[in-house]
Amino acid sequence: MNNNLFVTKRDGEKEPIDLDKIHKVIDWAAEGLDSVSVSQVEIKSHIQFYDGIKTEDIHETIIKAAADLISEETPDYQYLSARLAIFHLRKKAYGKYEPPALYDHVTKLVAAGKYDKHLVEDYTAEEFAAMDAFIDHNRDKDFSYAAVKQLEGKYLVQNRVTGEIYESAQFLYVLVAACLFAKYPVETRLDYIKGFYDAISTFKISLPTPIMAGVRTPTRQFSSCVLIEAGDSLDSINATTSAIVKYVSQRAGIGINAGRIRALGSSIRNGEAFHTGCIPFYKHFQTAVKSCSQGGVRGGAATLFYPLWHLEVESLLVLKNNRGVEENRVRHLDYGVQFNKVMYQRLIKGEYITLFSPSDVPGLYDAFFENQELFEELYVKYENDDSIRKKRIKAIELFTLFAQERSSTGRIYLQNVDHCNTHSPFNPEVAPVRQSNLCLEIALPTKPMNDINDENGEIALCTLSAFNLGKIDSLDELEGLADLAVRALDNLLDYQDYPVAAALSATMGRRTLGIGVINYAYYLAKNGVYYSNGSANNLTHRTFEAIQYYLLKASNNLAKEQGACPKFNETRLAQGILPIDTYKKEIDKICSESLHLDWEGLRASIKEHGVRNSTVSALMPSETSSQISNATNGIEPPRGLISIKASKDGILKQVVPEYEKLKHNYELLWNIPDNTGYLELVGIMQKFVDQTISANTNYDPSKFANGKVPIKQILKDLLLAYKLGVKTMYYHNTRDGSGDDQAGMEDDCAGGACKI
Repeated sequence: MNNNLFVTKRDGEKEPIDLDKIHKVIDWAAEGLDSVSVSQVEIKSHIQFYDGIKTEDIHETIIKAAADLISEETPDYQYLSARLAIFHLRKKAYGKYEPPALYDHVTKLVAAGKYDKHLVEDYTAEEFAAMDAFIDHNRDKDFSYAAVKQLEGKYLVQNRVTGEIYESAQFLYVLVAACLFAKYPVETRLDYIKGFYDAISTFKISLPTPIMAGVRTPTRQFSSCVLIEAGDSLDSINATTSAIVKYVSQRAGIGINAGRIRALGSSIRNGEAFHTGCIPFYKHFQTAVKSCSQGGVRGGAATLFYPLWHLEVESLLVLKNNRGVEENRVRHLDYGVQFNKVMYQRLIKGEYITLFSPSDVPGLYDAFFENQELFEELYVKYENDDSIRKKRIKAIELFTLFAQERSSTGRIYLQNVDHCNTHSPFNPEVAPVRQSNLCLEIALPTKPMNDINDENGEIALCTLSAFNLGKIDSLDELEGLADLAVRALDNLLDYQDYPVAAALSATMGRRTLGIGVINYAYYLAKNGVYYSNGSANNLTHRTFEAIQYYLLKASNNLAKEQGACPKFNETRLAQGILPIDTYKKEIDKICSESLHLDWEGLRASIKEHGVRNSTVSALMPSETSSQISNATNGIEPPRGLISIKASKDGILKQVVPEYEKLKHNYELLWNIPDNTGYLELVGIMQKFVDQTISANTNYDPSKFANGKVPIKQILKDLLLAYKLGVKTMYYHNTRDGSGDDQAGMEDDCAGGACKI
């Protein structure tokens, strides 16, 4: 080694380069890992030493070299590179590898304005010492490289302008727990903090981006999904826009229901003027959504909902289409089109669908959600009323246009509004569900506001987390985890701020939660069952029965302690009706599994004591947070044994869990012959899940004649999903043959915070 070369340390001091020191760090990071070679990393690093090279530059080069070696043959480099990255990260945050004492760390960051000051007001130095005693910083070694990069990019408290990082992962986890249980009695809260810390830091419970990035900081808005409904008046539309801006700026993913807005050419002010129609107002909403960048964590995004029978539907269905001019396109929103049984029946029977402006057909829009029989009665009545403006179009033509646009953009979504209301915890006569959200897993009541301070309007918020099925050894474990998750998220509702009055009143009244799952593909692989052939049906039924049962039980227990949510009387649960009573019986034909838990005992207890939370479950995409847990995302099959995910830090490789042992058990997305088996599994999950499910359809054109996916096949899948009681459909993915390891379409829950 040339002793004339010096390295510049982090504190600016210079000292001779010590290759032995570098070797020791890589050696430390390789400890206990099988398929890695320290010398291979050193060779690949190709570090071009020059006089004055920074230690940071050396470290980053080594990390990148190790990460580049991640492959199916050598998956353990994901842990070697992660440990090197953690070492680097801690040096940046603390100036050394060993973290400081928790109390010292918290007081320093509160003083700097990075942490919420309530931490030092609510907890004593002794309590912080007790937390310090159960923090296990060695759990940092369980992260994969993709996880560390996500932590660094999105979750750790930092200065997003200078890139300075102030904390490492275990402090993040313990302080989230401390914030959420701060108001619990002093005698019990440390037990809850330890329990919740252990569950999230060992990846048994996964938390969404807004909670991971925000809880412990002075910003207090952590609900992942926000549902805002616009009325058919300028005041309401402006109030909707104001609410969008407030929530996009605070990291939330938005659902906008604009289905009430009257069609182009409708009368305004008693015939004084013609209405400009939907498109100018959709553009107005788009501008609001794109106006804020969500604190540097992600860009704003939203899905806008309208009914299939809207008079302008033919223009609305093509709004994302790349053909056409700016004037008649609104491309930076996604769209959810709303269907019900009448629409599907018209398709099946080869009949017509009649389009109306909601303003011309009194009661029809509300009945679409509240009462399916009344909707059909009114719909036929208005079809036969010659005085009402309308347009008839063959159902097959309209469905074909929908399927073509869904196929070409991938992002025209679908909501079956009847299933969202007939199989729902809410009584649709008093609390109808009229929309979903950006990622199509939330189904909650909303009401338009007349102005931004209107407390009678209802903005629905949903606060999310997920169970990591891959980390659960027995379904009995879900009971304790459900108790922790429900308590933590319920506390969050009181802990966070509400920038809009309609969101505060709705949340305090309904206290809605959405707890889902990650790592389902690994769970199936571990159990030796598959998406496509029905072998996973009974296991899925047992699993989701346990999830829903234990979540409802946890919320019922919380109601015994703290009282039922104020609007419990607006739920079906108050009438003793549970999800097992209202699911589509078509599920019984594909799954013979019986119920295993004491639903009758739970029913009686809920009727007596209520539930603290009107909803408890929703299945979200979890594209980002599943990477933190090194899990497969949500309920989706992986595209490859190594997924390549694009992030702002470049390309990240993520290997499926237990790759060496289970590589032959994973059913990869494009090896699944069609959507049938997957949709049946979604239907089984939907039997229990009280909100809805981010479910996708996937098509490989090479499996069809002429390399083209027939519209008939797309419609057949949508009809199957409807028959099975599936409430919503999210992405339409098409295999384009370019690198099947790719993560494919950027999940725009990235844009909105329902990414968990």
